[in-house]
Amino acid sequence: MNQKHNKEASLLVHGYEVVIGFETHTQLATQSKIFSRSPTAFGAEPNTQASAVDLALPGTLPVMNRGAVELAIRLGLALGSHIAEESVFARKNYFYPDLPKGYQISQFEIPVVQGGEVSFFLGEEKKTVRLVRAHLEEDAGKSLHEDFIGQSGIDLNRAGTPLLEIVTEPDMRSSAEAVAYAKELHKIVTWIGICDGNMQEGSFRCDANVSVRKPGAPLGTRREIKNLNSFKFMQQAIDFEVRWQIEQIEDGHSIQQATVLFDPDTGETRAMRTKEDAADYRYFPDPDLPPLVIGRDWVEQVKAAMPELPRAMAERLVRDYGLPEYDATTLTQSPAMAAYFETAAKASGSAKLVSNWIMGEVSRRLNADEGDITSVPVSATQLAALVGRIADGTVSNNAARQVFDALWTGEGSEVDAVIEAKGLKQMNDTGALEKIIDEVMAANADNVAQFRAGKDKAFNALVGQVMKASKGKANPQQVNDLLRQKLAG
Repeated sequence: MNQKHNKEASLLVHGYEVVIGFETHTQLATQSKIFSRSPTAFGAEPNTQASAVDLALPGTLPVMNRGAVELAIRLGLALGSHIAEESVFARKNYFYPDLPKGYQISQFEIPVVQGGEVSFFLGEEKKTVRLVRAHLEEDAGKSLHEDFIGQSGIDLNRAGTPLLEIVTEPDMRSSAEAVAYAKELHKIVTWIGICDGNMQEGSFRCDANVSVRKPGAPLGTRREIKNLNSFKFMQQAIDFEVRWQIEQIEDGHSIQQATVLFDPDTGETRAMRTKEDAADYRYFPDPDLPPLVIGRDWVEQVKAAMPELPRAMAERLVRDYGLPEYDATTLTQSPAMAAYFETAAKASGSAKLVSNWIMGEVSRRLNADEGDITSVPVSATQLAALVGRIADGTVSNNAARQVFDALWTGEGSEVDAVIEAKGLKQMNDTGALEKIIDEVMAANADNVAQFRAGKDKAFNALVGQVMKASKGKANPQQVNDLLRQKLAG
């Protein structure tokens, strides 16, 4: 397997290189299960959404859900993957109480989606993670343990729920990079409508394969952290696992391949079972399901109905609005955010300034309120009006934040009315500013002399005095220009 990465100089942890690959189980947004007509709604009473097919009763046969295949095609198109014209279903054999058939129907040798990549930014550095495959499979049921009465039960509502398992190459080199990849994949699957992305309900579950090695050495033995259902826990789990593996190696122990779970209460991973290899599952083609054949005309139909993809939209924002690539990528985190930006940018005519405000003040407030762009109380047209008043010099950036606060809290609804009511209009009268500057220079002769003697810090002190004398209303750039003129005189 080719281990070329975005940069050969990877971040080292205590002299070790971290190697991470991901397997993400994405629950497909179909109304029924992958091989039966049972519903997939979340939260139903146990075993009320399990048909004879899901229970694996004798004589039942699986029938492929066309909608699940179409969603797989959509993902392949979004990620630049090859969509196999013919793929095969296999039986993956293992014996758990919540797996009624004693095997899981999955894909092994010929998956439906092959290759592709996911690109994202880590800070302002662009990264790319290569994909191995994405294959269709059914979910298992769920074991329920009631410790207080000492009993366990089986809920088969999830049995047969359609999943698309997305597998990467081991291209990630830090927990931060892994989380950035997971967030980007989450954005893509929700953007194209194949998954609701609800991590708490299990719709988007990530397994991280983590190993460490000395730079240039062969890949180390990996341990798989199962069912990471939040980005916060994902980073914590990987960081702990990396530290644990390094400590084991440094103490002279070897790493055993295993499946582990993360305990958020302790912040530690713990081994659940020895990790199986493909041979342990005894894969063989499912005799009840014919090969899945996908015609090119079907792929073209799905392609024609696809929304503008985040990557294509980011390229358009760079081209049409002159934004940096980093800005464009950040603004395409969701269709709603992109629409908010475009509405404000078109109305204000100041795309970069709008971008700065969305990535800055708007995002800061939303994070503090634990909301998203769909719940922002300042409309795109209000933001456009505010940006317009910054651009034309009516208000300073500091005053604009006060206006924004008023709009956010509902204290006001019209930008100009808030500016007027709070007396925030910026002083742009050259004559009035010159008078203030003359008075400040006369009262601060020492600073004037220091500046003329070559001490630049004295200039900032004079600017501060002018802004104080104008009660913060003076146009800072105009103050700078006029003050330098007078000091040079």
